Amino acid sequence: MITDNQLKIKIDILTNKLKAGLFEDVITEAKGLLKKRGHQIIYNIISIAYQSLGKFDLSVNIMEEALKKNPRNPYFLNNMGISKHKLEILDEAEYYFKKGLEIAPNYINILNNLANLKKDLNQFDEAIVLYKKSLGINKISNEIQFNLATIYITLGKFNDAEFHLNKILENNPKATEADRLISSFTKYSQDNEHLKKMIKKIEEKDLNKNQLIHLHFALGKAFEDVKKYENSFKNFNRANQYLSEIIKYDIRYDVEKFIKIKKTINFISNNKIDKNLRQLIFIVGMPRSGTSLVEQIISSHSNVFGGGELPYLSNILHEGIFDNKNLANIDNNKLNDLLKITQGQYVSKISKIDSSDKMFIDKAPLNFKYIGFIKKIFPNSKIINCNRDPIDICWSNYKNFFSGTLPFSNNLNDLASFYALYQNYIKFWKELFPNEIYDIVYEELVENPKEEIKNLLNFCDLRFEENCLKHENNPKSIKTASWVQARKPIYKSAIKSSDYFKPYLGELIEKIKN
Repeated sequence: MITDNQLKIKIDILTNKLKAGLFEDVITEAKGLLKKRGHQIIYNIISIAYQSLGKFDLSVNIMEEALKKNPRNPYFLNNMGISKHKLEILDEAEYYFKKGLEIAPNYINILNNLANLKKDLNQFDEAIVLYKKSLGINKISNEIQFNLATIYITLGKFNDAEFHLNKILENNPKATEADRLISSFTKYSQDNEHLKKMIKKIEEKDLNKNQLIHLHFALGKAFEDVKKYENSFKNFNRANQYLSEIIKYDIRYDVEKFIKIKKTINFISNNKIDKNLRQLIFIVGMPRSGTSLVEQIISSHSNVFGGGELPYLSNILHEGIFDNKNLANIDNNKLNDLLKITQGQYVSKISKIDSSDKMFIDKAPLNFKYIGFIKKIFPNSKIINCNRDPIDICWSNYKNFFSGTLPFSNNLNDLASFYALYQNYIKFWKELFPNEIYDIVYEELVENPKEEIKNLLNFCDLRFEENCLKHENNPKSIKTASWVQARKPIYKSAIKSSDYFKPYLGELIEKIKN
């Protein structure tokens, strides 16, 4: 048995290693310490280390052990809720957060985490109430101010968002992520005060790499607004160079994934579920190809719910099918059962967002990788493939920040290669599933909206409604980089928007042409 003083010293060491990112060391040492002294802090340290490594199932396991010892520990309940949320077991995540609040009603971390869950479930009013309660407890918390700002942005309430982002900058002028978000919905003029502050901030040269990434993206947007295209490109380029150094993307990973997907679809080539549990629309395509606009248009229909950009399909397919090492040895009956389970898991998750009988839209663009599996698992689903001028697509990806979720977007050569890979996917799926994919071209939609929207709705087996011509009135949330553009009436200025930057895009243009 170790003494309290020895325990405190060891916990301090573990905490410092946790901060330094030495997660594997922390887990090994903390488990050893746990055998000598089963203190609650040690359980939490192990849980957080597993979460930091993305091993949320192991975090759940250690918290289950901890909760057997003390089922009313709010720290345990909070960590369990976080892990369940990350594992997309949303009902259980909410249960643990709410149980924690019964015990500690003002525990700010649980309030904030429950609000994050509510936001993911599109329950925005409840999320805002929880965030505001958190702010009442800690008015200077930049994390809560940031969460409130992002929820207001997704709802198109930009004045409210700016209020909270400015609060963050008052507390910490180096919180440049707030600058970047302000820039996303600001139309700059040369004498704009925020632009002047950002220029001064970059000239002071006392920011770290992550802070510089956000500020360079913000300045790139601002200089584009004031038509200083060379300065704009330099800032976007610098931001992406920094991101590339951090992410270290290799296009070969995505090429190998395509090969694996083509092999995997062969295992279920003779299998297909008879019907959907729910009518679904999947909107796919390259990011920045008009997917948000198309979702806004279709979800303006009275019989459609827009679910936004969801991670569920990819995660479920990987867990149940792609990572199943026995797939080649499973007989047809068991394969059919697997497909039914997969469909049920997906429908269960989206039902947490909307449980009505409306058609449901999933607008995760990269689901183009899984079109064949969609048609096998959801045979009655509608698949809409969005396309746009490839240079405009690649440039629009390059000038937007995606926090590492689209790692190919930080290098123009990678973008050209990934666009070619996207085209190969679409060609592959069309050969296997002819007439199952509806192509819509952004430029044609903008030039002739009424006819294109009628054709789009007809493909979805939806009657025409005038609301779909006024998508800018659609109050649904937009959680993507298109939160400003997709709320505007259809406009033509985005066509060939990359032309202003052509002097700097020669290599990209040449690679796309070839």
